[in-house]
Amino acid sequence: MNRLTASQITASLAVLLLATGGALMIGAEPLDIILPVLAGLVVLIIAAGGGQIPAKTLPAAAVEATDIIAHPDARSLLEGISDPLMLIERGRIISANRAAQRLLGAHIEGEDARIAIRHPAAAERLASLAPMAEPVMIELVGLGSRDQRWQMRIAPVGEDGNVRRLVHLADHSGAHAAEKMRVDFVANASHELRTPLAGILGFIETLADPDLGKDDETRQRFLKIMDGEARRMQRLIDDLISLSRIEAEKYRAPDSAVDLSGLVAEVVGVFRTSHGERGREVEMEIAPDLPDVQGDRAQLSQLLHNLIGNSVKYGRAGTPIRVTLNEGPSGMMRLSVADEGEGIGPDHLPRLTERFYRVDSGRSRAVGGTGLGLAIVKHIVERHRGRLDIASVLGKGTTISILLPRIAVEEKALAAKA
Repeated sequence: MNRLTASQITASLAVLLLATGGALMIGAEPLDIILPVLAGLVVLIIAAGGGQIPAKTLPAAAVEATDIIAHPDARSLLEGISDPLMLIERGRIISANRAAQRLLGAHIEGEDARIAIRHPAAAERLASLAPMAEPVMIELVGLGSRDQRWQMRIAPVGEDGNVRRLVHLADHSGAHAAEKMRVDFVANASHELRTPLAGILGFIETLADPDLGKDDETRQRFLKIMDGEARRMQRLIDDLISLSRIEAEKYRAPDSAVDLSGLVAEVVGVFRTSHGERGREVEMEIAPDLPDVQGDRAQLSQLLHNLIGNSVKYGRAGTPIRVTLNEGPSGMMRLSVADEGEGIGPDHLPRLTERFYRVDSGRSRAVGGTGLGLAIVKHIVERHRGRLDIASVLGKGTTISILLPRIAVEEKALAAKA
């Protein structure tokens, strides 16, 4: 109830007196008037005091607000956020959740925020005691590890006079890597298509010349080069489409039973009959009575063609290419393709499955490589929930091993019924 002003109290008393006098003039008995008058005076007194209850009757929580840090649920609130979260007061970290402690260290509570988050872009904001009108966003690079990217959000907590800040760190490393991969992919794909296309256009222009176009030997040589460049573009586009399809299905594990022993024998047979002398150097060793694997037959066939094809291209002529299939660890199947080529340096091995990455760009293009073969292999293995390993020794050769899960008995029965 609001407190009455002095003018309102005066007016109320005047109305009460006038009503009492009027009642007496018309002959009302004094006893009939006293009780209403007393009731009116009591109501007026309560209204004049604002209807307030003495502070001593209020509960202690209503008199003094509880500090947010002292609240029993404060720690649970911080831990409810999976991202690093910290509460800072006058430049010091007074509370941090486990995610923040894993990132910055278990000792950060009570520490200067500028020491815990050693980054020049954040130091000034973390130490500032100036009032904040709205939250501030800061991009941090290199926090945690050199390549990690974080977005730090600093927001004021409490009233304007409070010097507390809530700091939230969001890891944007994955999004940044994906964007960089997309940009690099578009740039590389454009370059790979532009080079053969420029050659084809140049040869067409030459053949269109009335004088140069009459030379049959030159025309045939140019047409052969144009045919090779066009087929190279076609292979590149086919690989790009294939990679896109595999990536689109990467979260849906294949559930068909595939006879990998029969598939390996089939693909090796294709190479032996269609790749001349080098194809006949492909050797095969398959353990007997191997179980089926859980997979996509078309994709596993593509995986075998890419692996054996790489060994045919880059292995030394006259040396064997060994394709081995046997049981691996943890109930998985091990497929290995080994050649005796020049080998690959250890600095190149981590990047071999990147799109368009080549150890020797000139040689790769000369033998018709698109730079996507091992990238496709990696994504097929990932979709099959398998594991890929590449081992190489310079001057001795390269061995690529793949572990694939065998199909469970109950899943094989379901696949047979389907």
